[in-house]
Amino acid sequence: MDITKMDRETLTLLGSGCCVMLSMHFTVQLLSQHLFYWKNPKEQKAIIIIILMAPLYAIDSFVGLLDIQGSKAFFTFLDSVKECYEALVIAKFMALMYSYLNISLSKNLVPDEIKGREIHHSFPVTLFLPRTVRLEHHTLKVLKYWTWQFVVIRPICSILMIVCQVIGWYPSWLSWTFTFILNISVSMALYALVIFYHVFAKELAPHKPLAKFLCIKGVVFFCFWQGIALEVLAAVGIIKSHHFWLDVEQIQEALQNILVIVEMVIFSVLQQYAYHVAPYSGADKAKFTKKNE
Repeated sequence: MDITKMDRETLTLLGSGCCVMLSMHFTVQLLSQHLFYWKNPKEQKAIIIIILMAPLYAIDSFVGLLDIQGSKAFFTFLDSVKECYEALVIAKFMALMYSYLNISLSKNLVPDEIKGREIHHSFPVTLFLPRTVRLEHHTLKVLKYWTWQFVVIRPICSILMIVCQVIGWYPSWLSWTFTFILNISVSMALYALVIFYHVFAKELAPHKPLAKFLCIKGVVFFCFWQGIALEVLAAVGIIKSHHFWLDVEQIQEALQNILVIVEMVIFSVLQQYAYHVAPYSGADKAKFTKKNE
């Protein structure tokens, strides 16, 4: 096979396919390690769901590339699969943090040493809530609800978007309305995670919460905001179609899929560090013992 004789479309698919395989390789490698050292099912189930986000996004985007002439409803469906899984991942990440801190809201288990801490809200949240709030069972419930609302709103919006596409009624103002609602929803969920991290930074430090959080926020940030950026570039005419068989919207979707596929390789590598199996394999304890000898 002579690569120099391939056209750009074939090279793009070949490169994208290699990136998908790399994402799957790194994820399966990490997944197999967690399954081998299956010591804490509650935590490791959440970790597995989180690390599977990278290959799922990559595969989903590759399917979109294979059917680049798909309908708007088809592309909306693919985006919805990714974003609904993203909502599940955010919820599982919060559950993982609760597990690290031995917090169980259903059983009303909140360690006494963390009760009464101050949570400092920033603008624009201070428009609706006091600037300083004391940590208690109710406060933790609110943070949980802020996370889980995205898990509910995302699928509802996805279903409505697909239905509107299928019936042929999807004006631009409705598209931007959905974008606005989802932006507010995901911002609330991520804000809850940031607040949670700041309050419990000391207790969570051994679990590398920042690295874990940045892996999730990075995926959410890049996928959401680069999608918005591509929509704006298409709307102002910077992204143009030079092919009579492809319109601007299809080219925009193709660019988004290519970017996501490449980014998922990067995040699947970062997850090797953020969600390492060492805490369950005993490697961390061995290092700690060696340092204190």
